[in-house]
Amino acid sequence: MSARTWSGAFRMRPCADSARLPPMNDSRPLLHGAPLRGDAALLRAVGSFALTAAVINIIVGGGIFRMPSALAAQMGAAAPLALVAGAFAIIPIALCFAAVGSRVQVTGGPYSYLGATFGPFAGFIGGALLWISNFTSSAGVAAALSVQVANLVPAFAPPLPRALLLTLVYAALFALNAFGVKLGARAITTLAALKLTPLFLLAAIGVFFVDWSQVSFAIGDVPSWGALGASMVLVMFAYSGMETALVPSGELNDPARDVPRATMVAILLVVLLYIGLQVVGQGLLDAELAKSGVPVADTAAALWGPGRVLLLVTACISMAGFLMGNLFGTARLVFALGRDGYLPSIFGTVSATHRVPLWALAAHAVLAWSLAIAGNFDALALISGGAICLVYGLVSLAAWRAQSLDLRERGDRPFVLPGGFTVPLLAIAAMTAILTTLTGKEWRAIGIALAVLVVVYSLLKLRRRP
Repeated sequence: MSARTWSGAFRMRPCADSARLPPMNDSRPLLHGAPLRGDAALLRAVGSFALTAAVINIIVGGGIFRMPSALAAQMGAAAPLALVAGAFAIIPIALCFAAVGSRVQVTGGPYSYLGATFGPFAGFIGGALLWISNFTSSAGVAAALSVQVANLVPAFAPPLPRALLLTLVYAALFALNAFGVKLGARAITTLAALKLTPLFLLAAIGVFFVDWSQVSFAIGDVPSWGALGASMVLVMFAYSGMETALVPSGELNDPARDVPRATMVAILLVVLLYIGLQVVGQGLLDAELAKSGVPVADTAAALWGPGRVLLLVTACISMAGFLMGNLFGTARLVFALGRDGYLPSIFGTVSATHRVPLWALAAHAVLAWSLAIAGNFDALALISGGAICLVYGLVSLAAWRAQSLDLRERGDRPFVLPGGFTVPLLAIAAMTAILTTLTGKEWRAIGIALAVLVVVYSLLKLRRRP
């Protein structure tokens, strides 16, 4: 990796780590049928609309179908306040992603953002933590999907049919992604439309039947600050996902324009949807919401009897859409790690026929599939929420540094954060506040994971030395 290649991609001050950053292009000739390497081999075929759908698709995954009851149990009538507080936390983070994502346009998302601004060590840590979080969340949502399907078709409840179902799910997801970025993007857009339409209709129609005495936006109705803090961890998990959708920057038509637009539109729509569903659920189910195992489906049933089955089907589609987007985005993260030598180089190749990172797709799909079948992913799930908050904090710092260095690619006009360091500071403060709610056990798990990652990084760095 040459400093000359990187300095040609970005206009920024020289730094000692620039020689280690991922190259924008690979000028080697393309051989028919042979695997291709580098971002130059990827097709820029994803537009603003598809990216917006991808961000919403990943955020609105499996969490929304469980969150209303969990928030009602913790916060009572004041549960919508947790979503409002989460919006104030996630919007500054979305602004930071929009800012740095419009400046660092290579595939990798947070991994590339941190590598470009703070060097390869920060990039490696961010990328590895993000991958751990993503294949854990994929396995968790896949396991939840199998439960939803078993509720509709009880024959899938036993272990063997469940395992076959999960195998078919991941095989189908791999196939849809393997036949080109355009097909994958279209599948994500279609799944997003199928799952979002019933949810927005439920929120829009249900608001006319709400018993407003069961809903409160008053701070005085918050049971305790501890309850609010615990709720915020769940809310941030439900709002997370844009970091995965933004990983395939190397396949966006115009990242400097599309990333800010798609990120902000998607976050605003998701905030409105989540608050609407929480309010409607509380206003229709009252105290029963906190006891429901399928709160969104039960809310639909309170309006219209057959709505329960419809929303159970919607939940399955939503989870499939999340898994599709998770695989699409995370495979590009694995591709970036392979491209830059932190994983075997084969993961940094793309197929000559459809220009997709097949080995990276397979690696992520197999990991998530095996974890979903085994079901013993508690240790990784324990650190995923904290890991995402750490990544968000680091990306917020990266947005400030990228803007202060005026880092940019190809002369494109990037999105500029108003107020300089103000927005990143707000984002970092929000993540710090949420991280303080983690228990000692969770902090120990994160610390062990980080220590292992540092050892892996050191070994890989020693191996790369001549």
